[in-house]
Formats: sequence, C-alpha cells, structure tokens
Amino acid sequence: MAKEIAGQIKLQIKGGAANPAPPVGPALGSKGINIMAFCKEFNARTQDRAGKVLPVVITYYTDKSYDFVVKTPPAAVQLLEAAKVKGGSSEPNRKKVGSVTWDQIKAIAEDKLPDLNCFTVESAMNLIAGTARSMGITVTGEKPQL
Repeated sequence: MAKEIAGQIKLQIKGGAANPAPPVGPALGSKGINIMAFCKEFNARTQDRAGKVLPVVITYYTDKSYDFVVKTPPAAVQLLEAAKVKGGSSEPNRKKVGSVTWDQIKAIAEDKLPDLNCFTVESAMNLIAGTARSMGITVTGEKPQL
C-alpha cells in the first residue's frame, strides 16, 4: 500500500553544501523530518555538482519519512555563468550586462529540458532566450534552425 503524502517542500540549496542552518533546518524541522539524515543524503547525491544552486522538491509522508528529487540548476543561474556576470540588470531594456551565444542557449536548453514545460529543444531555447532578455543579457549570433 502506498504511503500517504503529508506535503511537499521546495528549497534551493547549493550542491554538496546542505547543513541544518536556515533555510534547510527550519523548513524540515517544522515538518518533523530528520534534518541530519536529509543533509547527508542530499550532499552524497549532489557532490558531483558542488557549489551549484540546485532546486530540490522534498515530498514528506505522514509517517515522517521523505523522498526528494533534485532538479537542474535554474536557467537564470546558468545564464549568469555562461555570460560570466555577477547579476542581472536592474533595467534590462536599457542597460545590458552581458551576452551569450545561441550555442550556449542551446546547451542550457538541453540541460533544462526535463524540468521545463516544453517538448522540443527549439521551444526550450526560446524560453531560455526570453529569460536572458529579461535579465539584461543579449543573445548574439544567428538563431540556428533545428
């Protein structure tokens, strides 16, 4: 028989760096989940992606057990890394902070495709390019035809 789901918690934690300090400790402790067990398991699963911000969805059950799914890093974080800038623009329509190529957009789109609500790489590329524009990052080059 399946366990009864009590709820879900969504967090963004750096890979390999989960610890009981906020935001992890208070979020899990208030639901009665074993914080140290989660931290050890998360760090073991994400040590290959150390330092990258990773969204995680924790599903906890009525018997205080839990499962979690680690997603791919947010598109905004990947775009900042690709453009080699610290942050987005405060006025994206006027001040541009960096640029990325369509090849970089395609690589990010292929990486993020399982977590996005689109089915083709081309639509994922358009979504990532829109995110880049809203951050003040210009997309350079000719858009490839897929």
